[in-house]
Order: sequence, then structure tokens, then C-alpha cells
Amino acid sequence: MGPLRFLQNDTPGAPAAVLRQTHQELHEYWRGDRKVFDVPLSLRGTDFQKKVWAALLEVSFGATLSYGELGEQAGLGTGHGRAVGTAVGSNPVSIIVPCHRILARDHSLNGYGGGLRRKVRLLQLEGLGIV
Repeated sequence: MGPLRFLQNDTPGAPAAVLRQTHQELHEYWRGDRKVFDVPLSLRGTDFQKKVWAALLEVSFGATLSYGELGEQAGLGTGHGRAVGTAVGSNPVSIIVPCHRILARDHSLNGYGGGLRRKVRLLQLEGLGIV
């Protein structure tokens, strides 16, 4: 199922260590020094959501896809754009699981849980010339 890794709940000190790692990796991302996150993830959702989130992790820094293209990349075939959009919208760890890289069918900007202004800022940070 792609690069999703799951954190073991019984690892002593794991939550604090993961929070420190997450803080460090996000700081590196905002500085422009990190393009891929290595923090271990424990994502809870339906099988459909997990497939979509795993496909999101495959969308490279500075790249974008439409919801339909993401569905195809997730192995869901065509015609699932709305359902994929719902799964993208329920992503619990945006930025790390980069839902900001997903655009409308015509590759225009559309909804983002953090607001379109933040979506534009994230895409600009990744080198996309969006105004």
C-alpha cells in the first residue's frame, strides 16, 4: 500500500519522539530544505481513504494532479473524482500527506481545508508559479 508506515503504540517514548521529528521535518520543509517527510504515520480511515492517502504520498514535491488523476494513481480507475475529493478532504495530516498538490479537473485551484490562500502559499513554496 505505498510508503505508509504505522507507528507502534507500545513503543516507550514514541509519541514524544514522533512529535519532535514532526516539528523538525516541518521546520525543514518551511525553510525549503525538505521535500519528503520521513515521520512515521498511523492513519485511521477506510480502505478507500488509505488508498487515496497512500497515492497522495506519491505526488512529488512541486508536482500536481487532478482528483481524477489521483484516483487512477491510487488504482481506483476513472470516474471516482468526487469520492477521491472527499477522501482527500478527510486527510488528517495535510502538508505531510500533501493534499495541497491536488487540483480541480481543469487543474485550477479549488478547495483546501486550510483555505485557498494557504494552498497557494504551499504550492509557491514548492516552486509552482501560482499567483
